[in-house]
Amino acid sequence: MRTCSCIYESEINKENKFYTLSQNTAMADDGSGAGSQVALVTGGYDHTIKLWQAHSGVCLRTMQHPDSQVNGLEISPTGQMVAACGYQHIRLYDLASANPDPVVNFEGITKNVSRVGFQKDDLWMYTGGEDWTARIWDPRALPQFSCTKIFQVQAPVNAVMLHPDQTQIMVGDQSGIIHMWDLRTDQNEQLIPEAEASIQDIAIDPEGKMMAAVNNKGNCYVWSLGGSAPHPVPLKHIVAHSKYALRCKFSLDSTMLVTTSGDCSAKVWRTSDWSLLRELRNETQRWVWDAAFSIDSRYLFTGSSDSYARLWDVEKGTLEREYCGHQKAITALAFRDQTV
Repeated sequence: MRTCSCIYESEINKENKFYTLSQNTAMADDGSGAGSQVALVTGGYDHTIKLWQAHSGVCLRTMQHPDSQVNGLEISPTGQMVAACGYQHIRLYDLASANPDPVVNFEGITKNVSRVGFQKDDLWMYTGGEDWTARIWDPRALPQFSCTKIFQVQAPVNAVMLHPDQTQIMVGDQSGIIHMWDLRTDQNEQLIPEAEASIQDIAIDPEGKMMAAVNNKGNCYVWSLGGSAPHPVPLKHIVAHSKYALRCKFSLDSTMLVTTSGDCSAKVWRTSDWSLLRELRNETQRWVWDAAFSIDSRYLFTGSSDSYARLWDVEKGTLEREYCGHQKAITALAFRDQTV
């Protein structure tokens, strides 16, 4: 059943509570650390970040992201914060307060920050950007928000992905190189899946056994990772899209990989044989900039240039809900429903 929800903060109880995707199992976080914290967060070209109640489509809060589009979003491992990156900015927002403004606003970067992520124990953050660097940040060093490591490459960085073992960051740049940056030794190895094809995104499955990358020619490359440190072995080349590929992400059970594209689709691939499981399209959907699986891998969220976020049932291939409220393209989203 297709449902579009356009309900705003003024129409609901403004207490900040997070709910599970299913109304029948809804449980609000009581601040004790027990239960489930559930957050769907979207951001885009209208300079806002929105927090949604995933099962109903209600917009719980709108946070301000002035002077820049939102290039990337990541919810912290505790579920307390969301990090947003954009032009010359990295910002942290408190999801457990009603404050619409960032609690940390770092402005010491000269160009676009493309991606942002957290170390699994919330000890540090990592970013990649158009200043040709990947960086490690210590968010605990407030108010300075200290940069503790810089990895320099020779082209703008589009993608950064931390290996699940927390010892390496994969850095993808516009020249087509994937740099495997070892955080312990500060050394790196290089991987070039396709010459002069810009790496747009990199994903590693939660088990650390597979890595995928998509490029601006619509191709997806998959490698097998083995041993205590990743040593990529080519596994599969998928001609995933007819146009620019934008994102790739593994499901949390490692059985699926989603790729999104400028061809107005999100495609879900089986990791067992790399066959196409689902092609998710909508008549009004435009470029699909980002996607995220639910924890049980049954559902997929997508964000599109038509200003809508969408919830899909992966098994059925059906559109379950649309989240409308943004005034311009949605270019980033993050979803969290893990127990904390």
